[in-house]
This record gives sequence, structure tokens and C-alpha cells, in this order.
Amino acid sequence: MPLSVDIRKTLTSAERRFTLNVSFTTTSQRVVLFGPSGAGKSLTLQAIAGLLRPDDGAIVLNGDTLFDSARGIDATPQTRKLAYLFQDYALFPHLNVRQNIAFGLHGGWLNPRRRIAHAELDYWLDALDLRGVAGNHPAQLSGGQKQRVALARALVAKPRLLLLDEPFSALDGPLRERMRRELSDLQARLDIPTLLITHDPDDVASFGDQVVQIYDGGVREQLPFPGYLRSAI
Repeated sequence: MPLSVDIRKTLTSAERRFTLNVSFTTTSQRVVLFGPSGAGKSLTLQAIAGLLRPDDGAIVLNGDTLFDSARGIDATPQTRKLAYLFQDYALFPHLNVRQNIAFGLHGGWLNPRRRIAHAELDYWLDALDLRGVAGNHPAQLSGGQKQRVALARALVAKPRLLLLDEPFSALDGPLRERMRRELSDLQARLDIPTLLITHDPDDVASFGDQVVQIYDGGVREQLPFPGYLRSAI
């Protein structure tokens, strides 16, 4: 996954002025942006996804320029073909599991049919063990099931890169450990390039082939995972 990020963005409010100045490159399939809350990890992820426009800089994925302020390039989130798994999963409460996943197959905002059939949809229902709850609504699901639905919706569109925003922070301890293992195994099996942000060292241990440490809006260090272990001792 050749990915190059070199961006700057200043945000101001009545309480705070925050400057994001992040630059890193990677060819790893699993990369973790690691650092405390408020460091700029989510802003970086949003910029890569096209949800936040940097003031200056460039973002290049697999040789394809997603953003370049000097050249006036700013690809839309849809044309970037990335999958973004939000921290709260952002499931549609009025749609069942099958419909929620099917949204990843459609470009518009029309609700998919309740019993929509599609080969890719059926594949992910089976791959993530969701067949038994396909007709249920989000309120009827456990935390782990909600996460798998959100993941299936992200993956059904065959994205070039999976972006994960603190994917385990809302789960309790035992479920967090199980979902971490499941997602790690799934990512390894499908070989999907993944960029995950977290403040939890256990997430780094599971997904950090390369670790980019972010503090106060900037990159402190880039390390392969064994290097992260040495720096943490």
C-alpha cells in the first residue's frame, strides 16, 4: 500500500487554535496512527478520506493523487474509493442489517429494499457471520454485531484502503479482545490495506506493521512494530 501524506491544516475556535502538520509515507499493509486523544489522528484520517480539506500539501495512494493543493486536485470521497469505519459505526437505525450493508453497493441515497439480493452482499453476510441477523435492525444487535455490520458495509464496495477510527474503543474488555482478533484475522485473510488510528497499545500490537506516532498535530516518529516496542520500553 504505497501511501504518502504530507498535509497542513489550521482549525480555530473560540477556545483553541490547532495546527495539523503531518507527513509520513508507508508501503505496509497495516499502519497505525498512534497517539493521545486530540493529537490530530482523526483529522488526518478525515483528510485522507476526503472529508476534510487540508490548507496545503498532498496525499497520494498507489501513485494516484487524491489531493494536491499546488495542482488544484481534490478528489471527492466517492472517487477516492476508500472505506471509512466510523467510531460509532454510523448505522442507519431504520434499516435492517441487509439494507445497511447494501448501502455500500449504491451511490445514491435511496433505501435498499428490505430483502435485496446481491452476491457480494450475501458473501459478507456469511463471511462476518451475520446471516442469522440479516433482518434485524441496529437496536437489536450487540456491540460486536454492529461493528461487523459496519465493517461489511465498508468492505462490500471493494475499497482500495480501509480506514478505521478507534474501532474498539466503544467495546468492553472481553469483546474488544475478540473483535480485535477477528478483525486482524479477516484483514490478514483478505489482504486489505488498512490504516487504523488508536490510543491503545494493544491495537498497535495487533495491527501495527508500521506505527506513526502523532502528538500535538505532528508526527513524532515512524517505526516498524518492533521499533515501537523498543521505544515504549
